[in-house]
Amino acid sequence: MLKNNKIRNMQRELLSDNWYTLEKITFEYLRDDGVWEKQTREAYDRGNGAAILLYNIEKGKVVLTKQFRMPTYVNGNEDGMMIEACAGLLEKGNAEQTIKMEVEEETGYKIDKVKKVFEAYMSPGSVTEILYFFIGAYEDGMKISDGGGAEDETENIEVLEIDFKEAIGMMESGEIKDAKTIMLLQYAQIQGIFDQ
Repeated sequence: MLKNNKIRNMQRELLSDNWYTLEKITFEYLRDDGVWEKQTREAYDRGNGAAILLYNIEKGKVVLTKQFRMPTYVNGNEDGMMIEACAGLLEKGNAEQTIKMEVEEETGYKIDKVKKVFEAYMSPGSVTEILYFFIGAYEDGMKISDGGGAEDETENIEVLEIDFKEAIGMMESGEIKDAKTIMLLQYAQIQGIFDQ
């Protein structure tokens, strides 16, 4: 499975599996000068995920969510609230099915067509997660519930329908600080999705 011939003698120690898993990984790395160097890293495995930017070209709007995020609160986000693209952890490994389900749970829209646009490691120095990025068109008639997240997941999500230009301005002003959301908004901007 692991194919890097510059890595040897890898040892893994489980530090925590309280929520997800945190491992201490010790290994030897072959430097360019031919010396094997012992290194230690910690890796947090919370699974892979998917995120989507819902957009409506006719209305010039995107659907985003707003919810409390404790890690941001303890790191300087005054109220802990984050404006984000709809996202969730993969269930059964299928990114497309997961994101459609997350859209319905979080936003109340039932969409059947999504397009994968890229994938990215979000914090490769410490987190194993790959995030799969999608875009998907929505219409008012696709709204089948209020959304807000799954009841058993304590999400308390507010659904926001925002003008795309306003969302870009919120990103530039720092009101939107979530990396996946910024990446998707910039993708839409670069691709000219709303210029059609």
